[in-house]
Amino acid sequence: MPLVVGRAQVQGQGECPVARQKFALNTEPHVAEIGDNIILEFRPEVMGDEFLEAWEALQETYRTLGVDQASVSNSSAETLKTAGTAVRRFLAGFMLPESAKLYAWWEVRDKAGKVVFDSGDPEEAAAQAKTVKGTTVVDVGLRLPDRVHLELMSWITEVYGQRPTTSSSGSAAPLPPHGTKSTASSRSKASTPARGRSRAS
Repeated sequence: MPLVVGRAQVQGQGECPVARQKFALNTEPHVAEIGDNIILEFRPEVMGDEFLEAWEALQETYRTLGVDQASVSNSSAETLKTAGTAVRRFLAGFMLPESAKLYAWWEVRDKAGKVVFDSGDPEEAAAQAKTVKGTTVVDVGLRLPDRVHLELMSWITEVYGQRPTTSSSGSAAPLPPHGTKSTASSRSKASTPARGRSRAS
């Protein structure tokens, strides 16, 4: 009996109906609008394992810092600053390069204020600064209220259809409070995050 693609044959019963369903893939960026003039574009699609690995890395940072998300007021200012940087890096990892550079970016500047290196990784920037005498690392990313960062994290979790779970218990990991959802629109094609780079003298 010949095999016909897309049709099923049952002995003595002829053809049986075969289910057909079309599944869409997002090809345009998700857009978060902040205030009246800030636009952040996120990748159209993210694989589930990539998202969960990034989420677990963020949770590990919280555990290392001893941050209690239910009572952050018990943490020091320096600890909260480090945790905030981790949140920004988590979000930037899913942004298009232009948005990532606007949102979370660090520059290494010499004494004259000239940028000699820049990166989306503060640790990479700090390591580079150690190799060039007289340089300092400057955070040039967006300055936003903490609640906006947390609302962005909640929104992007919903956008990618993820509900992270802890690897140890399998229960849902704590998510930040839900804020108002941003509207999404299409602007440009997806690409990968940019790496740090040195500036030519």
